[in-house]
Amino acid sequence: MFQIGDLVIYSGHGICQIHDIEDQTISGETRKYYVLYPLEDSHQLSIRVPVDNQKVQIYALMTKKEAIEVLEAFKESGAEWIEKNHLRNLVYNEMVSSGNRKDMVKVIKSLMLKKIELEENNAKLAAQDRKLLEQTANVLFKELAIALEMDYDEVVENVLHRVRENQQLLF
Repeated sequence: MFQIGDLVIYSGHGICQIHDIEDQTISGETRKYYVLYPLEDSHQLSIRVPVDNQKVQIYALMTKKEAIEVLEAFKESGAEWIEKNHLRNLVYNEMVSSGNRKDMVKVIKSLMLKKIELEENNAKLAAQDRKLLEQTANVLFKELAIALEMDYDEVVENVLHRVRENQQLLF
């Protein structure tokens, strides 16, 4: 169980802080709920999530050691590129939704490499790929920045360096 003040990753909302843990009665059933505030919304949005809900994806932020391993994973190969847009979107979203940071790295890396390749040919990444890349990278890079006590831009540069280094080996 998380504690008040903990930073967590909550599915589509990214990094959130647990502001409170409260009892709430709905349809005559009283349960404990986390009260979350996404860091990006500065307390504009509050989210209530049942503490005991196994389907809700709330993850603890990675440790510094885990963050170093995740950053190093950008030197490894990305996810296999799937030519069919619909299937690629389905598989990549499933990988991201798993909460496994190394799977997220694989998806981000594949999409970054494809984006670089396409831009060299004056083309653009498909909208669904661009959106997945932006959302996933944004959350993962912010989490890395917190865990590594780095600035977000430093994390971005660090990742780009690793991806470009690997790209030169591939082409």
